[in-house]
Amino acid sequence: MEPIILKTPRTKGALSVEEALNRRKSVRSFRQEPLDKEEVGQILWAAYGKNLYGKKTAPSAGATYPLEIYLAAGLVNGIPAVVYRYREEDHALELHIPGDIRRALAGAAFNQQFIAEAPACVIVAAEFIRTTSRYGERGKRYVFMDAGHVGENVHLQAEALGLGTVMVGAFDDDAVSSVLKVKKPVLYLIPIGRI
Repeated sequence: MEPIILKTPRTKGALSVEEALNRRKSVRSFRQEPLDKEEVGQILWAAYGKNLYGKKTAPSAGATYPLEIYLAAGLVNGIPAVVYRYREEDHALELHIPGDIRRALAGAAFNQQFIAEAPACVIVAAEFIRTTSRYGERGKRYVFMDAGHVGENVHLQAEALGLGTVMVGAFDDDAVSSVLKVKKPVLYLIPIGRI
């Protein structure tokens, strides 16, 4: 499967940061309506894309950028229902594994069924060595901070798009890594959908 090149993200929106903050809430119930490819691209850019300075949209300790962003697509117009790795360097999706894994992810997250019902799920995984090789043991703390920055960016972008999301940290680590077929630890599951 050829990589999917995403549309250039918008850098101006109708909703202010203050309004997005004021509206921010956790959503665990999604309408069974597809997301658009452009919405998913905008969410991924907000998570870990490149900004006008050539840096990522989320800060990182020492610019070590230890995170990997995946998309479990299920019901997205223009994007097949498989798992992709987000390539921030060219704002594209590359096939990671075939198949719709949302139901398996929900099972690995202690049967939180809203994960399976969301049209897509952003998954944040970490390569700790990128940060700990520079900062030692304290670098582990920085990786978790980096994941928090990504989560907040995704949440605020979802609000600005009129979408719902929630940050999910309650899951079986080994089971989620097995479903995703990665050896690196997964830190966040972020289901996204219409409310």
